[in-house]
Amino acid sequence: MDKIVIEGCHPLKGDVNISGSKNAALPILVSSLLADGWNSYSNVPALNDIQSIKLLLSHLGARVETEGDLIRIDSSGLCNHEAPYELVRKMRASILVLGPLVARLKKARVSLPGGCAIGARPIDLHLKGLERMGATIKLSHGYVDVSADYLQGEEIFFDTPTVTGTENLMMAAVLAKGVTVLHNSAREPEIVALAEVLTKMGADIMGAGSEVITIKGVSVLQPTSVSIIPDRIEAGTFMVASALNKGDITLLGCDPDHLEAVIQKLALTGAKILVDGTRLRVIGTDRIDSVNIKTLPYPGFPTDMQAQFMVLMSVAKGVSMITETIFENRFIHVSELKRMGAHISISGNSARIRGVSSLSGAPVMATDLRASASLILAGLVAHGKTEINRVYHLDRGYEAIEKKFERLGAAIRRVKE
Repeated sequence: MDKIVIEGCHPLKGDVNISGSKNAALPILVSSLLADGWNSYSNVPALNDIQSIKLLLSHLGARVETEGDLIRIDSSGLCNHEAPYELVRKMRASILVLGPLVARLKKARVSLPGGCAIGARPIDLHLKGLERMGATIKLSHGYVDVSADYLQGEEIFFDTPTVTGTENLMMAAVLAKGVTVLHNSAREPEIVALAEVLTKMGADIMGAGSEVITIKGVSVLQPTSVSIIPDRIEAGTFMVASALNKGDITLLGCDPDHLEAVIQKLALTGAKILVDGTRLRVIGTDRIDSVNIKTLPYPGFPTDMQAQFMVLMSVAKGVSMITETIFENRFIHVSELKRMGAHISISGNSARIRGVSSLSGAPVMATDLRASASLILAGLVAHGKTEINRVYHLDRGYEAIEKKFERLGAAIRRVKE
């Protein structure tokens, strides 16, 4: 199992290219199931999760071709309605095939995704929406079976905003009869990106990016060609890295409009942030001021940036509070940061961080994707050597992150075992 080894306290300077968004690419690749013919997707990141969804689409009967960051998918041969456990268990986003399969094949059998290190993420909102649209739902032996002679447009109210739930029902609704209205929808940029792709395919969607999305069903969709939007979480991770150790990093090919919450909080810590189109420069300072954050659905502060920001607060002046409202177990990384000298105490869904003058390198273990990124950031600013084990989590969401940091001046390497 690979590990990342870092010698800390090296200044970070230079340009870094931001990769395509994993969380946008996954549902967009799945949307290829909705139309016959070759779809073309560029700027797709080379990640394990992308490989997993490609394998699943191939299993369902799609033809998948890859050349660099370009993926072409033809679902004309779509013939299999079952997504088996061995393909779904590696990635919760596999549940996104549910809506498109029911829309195209009138049935789907998908293995229920298992638990997650950062907390339970049930799919009951997906199923309730499909049921309201006329589908029959059966749960047995770890699988969900969904069938419908046809899907009927309906008013659907989400109890809480759900990103994958909004994406799943939006894809199901584009081929449904009549009008579907999704209330209390997720508003993330990835939702907007999917809606734009579906619209290019011929769907009739209004309101994506707001709490109410209206979809008028059409009879058929056409294949399309699109470029995947930049990854706002990768961008935010490099922004925090620059602020951590008096760095000077310019992000290339990002979308600052997707990063407003992170930009505002980072500016309050004292970092200087300069925006020029798709270029975003972050200049760290000698003093990092403490700032409170509370994770919220978009456009609030993203839960996927909470762990990285906690590292920044660990070396800030004063005391800060971080409140996690999205996932119940997203403080697992705290014990590892404390091994490196961070002063953090947990009470319920809040963490109290008292900044220290420096962190110390130590052997640590990653528990999930964003925790892995936070430990890399801690290692970059820590004195001495940090060894991060179980970094396979990183490869699910960051494209060659150690190589990008190495080009910025970090003493970082991957050790294969």
